[in-house]
Amino acid sequence: MKTIIVYYSLEGNTESVANTISSKLSADVLKLVPKKAYSDKGFSKFFWGGKSAVMAETPELEPYNVDLSEYDQVVIGFPVWAGTFTPPIRTFVKENKAALSGKRISAFACQSGAGAEKAFAKLRDFIGIDEFYANIILIDPKTKPSEQNDLTINTFCKKLQNN
Repeated sequence: MKTIIVYYSLEGNTESVANTISSKLSADVLKLVPKKAYSDKGFSKFFWGGKSAVMAETPELEPYNVDLSEYDQVVIGFPVWAGTFTPPIRTFVKENKAALSGKRISAFACQSGAGAEKAFAKLRDFIGIDEFYANIILIDPKTKPSEQNDLTINTFCKKLQNN
């Protein structure tokens, strides 16, 4: 089963997990980069990122080249912002909604606080699916490594390897 991991990462937590999953599954990786970067410092990080997420904005992304027809499985990774998935993920899904149809879709969310379950529900609704094949929530996986996060990622990868 050919897999691609599509993710957005602001502070490196989601990128770290995407790379770990990629190495365990030999999966391709697509990092989404907005043309206008979000602040990663102080109050403006929370204000502008949260506003963008709550307003369901779809920022323009740096050009990417992916043919989703080559993949059976798509894994979407994102940090949780204001109880929802990040705007770059919204842009990607909007641009590729038809190509995602019929794919086995899983997701992982990184957070410091709460909101991932709500974010998963919003992403499922936006994609137009009832359930993810698999999904996991990780608490600050890069900045606060833990055995629990490692175990969660390993269990997720084992499920994704099932055909």
